Amino acid sequence: MSYSTGLVKITDTFAPMIERQLTANGVHMDQYAKQCVINAIGAINAVLDSKGIDWNDPQLDRNNITQILLNVAALKLNAAASPREVFFQLRNVKVVVAGKDVWKKQIEMGIEGDGNDAILARFGRNVKQVRPFWLVREHDHFEYPSYNGLEMTPPKWTPTGKGEVVRVVYPIIFQDDSIQFFIAERDDVVKNLIAHISNNLMNETFGICKDRFNATPAQQKQIAEKKKEILDKAKSKGLEALDDPELQQWISPAWREYQSREQMLIRKMRNNIVKKIPKDFGSAFVEMIHAEATDPDYAEVRREMLQNANSEPIDVDYTVKPDPEEKPATQPEPEAAPEPQQQSSQSPESAVTQQPASTSFDSGQSAFDFGEPVTAGAGPDF
Repeated sequence: MSYSTGLVKITDTFAPMIERQLTANGVHMDQYAKQCVINAIGAINAVLDSKGIDWNDPQLDRNNITQILLNVAALKLNAAASPREVFFQLRNVKVVVAGKDVWKKQIEMGIEGDGNDAILARFGRNVKQVRPFWLVREHDHFEYPSYNGLEMTPPKWTPTGKGEVVRVVYPIIFQDDSIQFFIAERDDVVKNLIAHISNNLMNETFGICKDRFNATPAQQKQIAEKKKEILDKAKSKGLEALDDPELQQWISPAWREYQSREQMLIRKMRNNIVKKIPKDFGSAFVEMIHAEATDPDYAEVRREMLQNANSEPIDVDYTVKPDPEEKPATQPEPEAAPEPQQQSSQSPESAVTQQPASTSFDSGQSAFDFGEPVTAGAGPDF
């Protein structure tokens, strides 16, 4: 009997399940995607061990882990690559179980800058090669590209290695051997910083109430006004908000600390470039996974829909209201019994010609409809 460690057993449990789900959605799982899943399981195991959590912990959301491994396999993100393409962290999330709010521990996946580069190189529409990006510093000589119709003059860059990185340039070669240069500026990262502060303010109540879930409409309005005041201040300061003592409590250390700030800003500039370049995933399933992994708003809306769908029964009293313009239906009167017809010695031809004018004004068509003989010259009486 062969010996298997706990991590091997976990891998044997998740890997076949991920492959079945991808195959069911028409996505082939090659050997590299399988290796990405194995590396992701090892990285997740390291996160759980650092927090003292076991894979069988009842508070651990295993469904969430399955979804993350599915994302890793579909996008082929390698957690063991250097530099990293994907990272994992543990968060406490409130979920609804049997109609009650329960706190669960969920693994959260984030794509690093090199992960976005890998996705672009693998799924970029008509992308032939992603060249190494340029880190243009404030004391470097840089000339922007110029355009004359469809003709482009490439940018010029003379690096000096001095100063902060003020822009990132991505040269990308397409299938027709044309080269395009995508540029992101340092000042544009302010939008990412505002989104980061807004996300950290999500559960903030500023002492107005116990938590945002039990806030009254008046308290919610006060909280919203306070959040708007903070975000407006961050917008007016720009990247200087990173050094503002009042705003630093809602900014993570990776943003505000000196030793990591520059790398964070570079990573955001790179992400802002790569995300806007069109991609062709060849599968709606993989495209949806990419949208969930890279767009937090899309993922939050989809998660809320999945949690709340069909959770509350809606009872509707169905009543039929009569139309006021419609007259009430009345019982049809019984038809009178037809009187017995007297025997007539007249021929059928004469009977047709002696019909009243009011019933014979049809050009003889009724006789054809019932298959009766029509006399010559029979027609309407004027």
